Amino acid sequence: MTDIERLRASALAFRALHVPGRPLVLVNAWDAVTARIVEESGAAAVATTSAGLAWALGAADGDRLDREDALAAVARITSVVRVPVSADIENGYASDAEGVGDTVRAVLAAGAVGVNLEDALYEEGAGPLRPLKEQAERVAAARAAADAAGVPLFVNARIDTFLRGAGGVEETLERAAAFLAAGADGVFVPGTVDPATVKALVEGIDGPLNILVGPGAPSVEELAELGVARISAGSSVASAAHALVRRAARELLDTGTYETLDGGFEYMGLNALMARAD
Repeated sequence: MTDIERLRASALAFRALHVPGRPLVLVNAWDAVTARIVEESGAAAVATTSAGLAWALGAADGDRLDREDALAAVARITSVVRVPVSADIENGYASDAEGVGDTVRAVLAAGAVGVNLEDALYEEGAGPLRPLKEQAERVAAARAAADAAGVPLFVNARIDTFLRGAGGVEETLERAAAFLAAGADGVFVPGTVDPATVKALVEGIDGPLNILVGPGAPSVEELAELGVARISAGSSVASAAHALVRRAARELLDTGTYETLDGGFEYMGLNALMARAD
């Protein structure tokens, strides 16, 4: 099987996991070891968190990471897992639609078969969201680049209306329709877990809906009953891991004790896990 055939098969397998009412659950990883842990835990796929990945590479989240650095990290992840990988590419690491196409080609070269492409703007004085027509052109560029490569990349159009306070259900549905028409395969709406809102989004979006979860959100079972097709932990796992580092550091430095470290991943087990990824 050629590399492109393997990518195509992985992309088709990933696409098939998006089933309304039987959602794909993604525990987002940010490096090779977290990806292996997620896979070993039974995940059907691995998705990156752009925030966690940026933090691990010494940058802040929000379009501050260099494309080459980000995709080199994605390539390391795809090299150690067998399940499909989806890459959170923020705004496409590009200033224009043509650049988004270049990024998608690099994503495929890194071995990933899905992308999250968001519509938020972070430049000072801009935003909060990219104009609808412009973002649709960027989605279309991602679709065209993948199609030209012969890989059915899953393009997940992230809409930050709720997350950035830029609109509600009506505005979200308008953007979702435009992005799906431009070639997106699914829609990611972070920032709301209200059951009535989620149900309205499921009913109004003609494609798989992805919801961001964390403490306080409805359970996977409850979201499945609402018709959600994909559930993402986003940066919350990375945040929890880094909070553990802070607690351990403060305990060691302030009291000289080590109770925070109890229950850690056993050294030999973790080493064996990564040895099997070689």
